[in-house]
Amino acid sequence: MGAVTNGIKGAFRIGQTLSVLGRTGVNWMRGDRPPTPKLLRQTFENLGATYIKLGQFIASSPTFFPKEYVEEFQYCLDKTPNLPFGVIKRIIREELGRPIDEIYAEIDPVALASASIAQVHAARLVTGEDVVIKVQKPGVENILLTDLNFLYLSSRILETLAPKLSWTSLSGIVDEIQKTMMEECDFIKEANNLKVFRDFLHNTHNEDATVPKVYEHCSSRRILTMERFYGVSLTDLDSIRQYSNDPERTLITAMNTWFASLTKCEFFHADVHAGNLMVLKDGRIGFIDFGIVGRIKPDTWQAVSDFISAIMVGNFEGMADAMIRIGVTRRTVKADELAADLQRLYRQMDHMVPDDTAYEMDQAEDDVNNILMDMVKVGESHGLHFPREFALLLKQFLYFDRYVHILAPEMDVFMDERLTMLH
Repeated sequence: MGAVTNGIKGAFRIGQTLSVLGRTGVNWMRGDRPPTPKLLRQTFENLGATYIKLGQFIASSPTFFPKEYVEEFQYCLDKTPNLPFGVIKRIIREELGRPIDEIYAEIDPVALASASIAQVHAARLVTGEDVVIKVQKPGVENILLTDLNFLYLSSRILETLAPKLSWTSLSGIVDEIQKTMMEECDFIKEANNLKVFRDFLHNTHNEDATVPKVYEHCSSRRILTMERFYGVSLTDLDSIRQYSNDPERTLITAMNTWFASLTKCEFFHADVHAGNLMVLKDGRIGFIDFGIVGRIKPDTWQAVSDFISAIMVGNFEGMADAMIRIGVTRRTVKADELAADLQRLYRQMDHMVPDDTAYEMDQAEDDVNNILMDMVKVGESHGLHFPREFALLLKQFLYFDRYVHILAPEMDVFMDERLTMLH
């Protein structure tokens, strides 16, 4: 019976998808013709969860997609209308199999956040702890699976809409997305990620960083109840000063913790944007949202480590050599020419943010993505293609570079002995 129900839901979902694509086509015929990357991004947003995630995948994958698409999909919004509180309560009750008031003393009916896969509410346990509840939206997994299967069929439609896109590796891309997104749908995996990272902090005697505690008795595959953190974003300098006498040291703690995870934890946090790093009221750094993590092979990490070490001492030949080892190529790459191109790009990066001007986070996000794409483009112009883990790692490094400009503009990242980084 369940298979029949899922089949009906799947057919309905394909109908919805075709309807959105049909509307897009009609608008195109009527003359509503934005640039192709924008048209594709708007269509993806209308199609919902899977396509929004696909858009975000495009945004973070300059190794797979042309620059104009990567840039346009930076604007892919993962904001969806809040589900009614009654629906949220029903999901919690069904998932936990007990009356809500046996577990939670209160739940705030107004959501803290709502995205395509989940909605988050503040709450208090009957035992008194302040928590947040991450609730998976109904039907999300079925929609994702139907959509991902449909993507194979729709690749020709997408090629027609966007002839510049190369879909030669579509199956590999869909596999990657499916793996990532189905992991995001399994809150047991996210809970496990939190526990593994907590153990990593304990084993490295790191008392300056923390992650939310998971309350297992009120968590499941579709519900995640976690300790609620109180604090401010890492980039909110004025507020940080209330909790920390030394914002520079706070930033160094965050960076040292993340760099240590690359070699001493089984994964790294793959999305350290400002919203996922908090300065807590007691001055500790809180890492939140472990839905997206990255894993890197030891040999790739060794090459990346050499790449960072080369950046530290301004050794562009070393940077070029490491990039050649990280990348995949079918032709001979001239290391000296690659080094010269990297040196030119590095000079642009160095002068990008004057220390005497205010620095906006929106600008920071744009700069991070632009530098990332430029570095990848330099490598690709020499015939290199990079694994996605490299782009993910590089993006996190560049986030931290931006935070240095905001919190510690006088600090020399590559010379500061407090940064353990790769030592």
